[in-house]
Amino acid sequence: MRKSCRVAVLISGRGSNLKSLIENAANYEISLVLSNNPEAPGKTYAEAHKIGFEAFRRDNYKSVGELKAAIRSRLIQENPRFVCLAGFMLIVDQETIEQFPNRILNIHPSLLPNFPGLDTHERAVAGSVQRHGCTVHLVDRGVDTGLIVAQAGLDVRTGESAAELGARVLALEHQLYPWVVNNLAAGNIELSDGNVKFSSVAKEEAERRGFLLP
Repeated sequence: MRKSCRVAVLISGRGSNLKSLIENAANYEISLVLSNNPEAPGKTYAEAHKIGFEAFRRDNYKSVGELKAAIRSRLIQENPRFVCLAGFMLIVDQETIEQFPNRILNIHPSLLPNFPGLDTHERAVAGSVQRHGCTVHLVDRGVDTGLIVAQAGLDVRTGESAAELGARVLALEHQLYPWVVNNLAAGNIELSDGNVKFSSVAKEEAERRGFLLP
């Protein structure tokens, strides 16, 4: 494991993608987990693996802006190579994005640019789409508008409920997210402003695993 490639993960809830990032870490290590929810169930995964977990309770700050500033300050202190959002329910502010350029990643449960925002599976079912999936992208000042790094898709089944579809997409998320982070840590994926480059190793592995590259 490349101990020098430290990753911080931000969560708000159950932390299933955090669990996957922990269990599938090959070229990176998760050094810190931060949350805006002190009761986030995902903290149990951090504690089980002896990863530092810190919570920022909204009541302790005069505004959401102050809370975000506190999280940013802690990230600056930690200085991870990458910051991974995993079900983090706060919009990352511009100051944090500028502090960690091309280093903040998010996993979104749709094939962006389709269905940014919330309730993606319900919207996919209501829209009768044939393909759905998930996207790892860089975080920018918009909502799910950042540079697409990689995607994983599946066929929507006839009569499938939003919950059933969501469960299958979540399984894809658990495969795609650590794959991206491992390849970033290994240098097989390189990110810059408005551009993503893949080594031949990453391209071949993505094709073998059925991942979609931009």
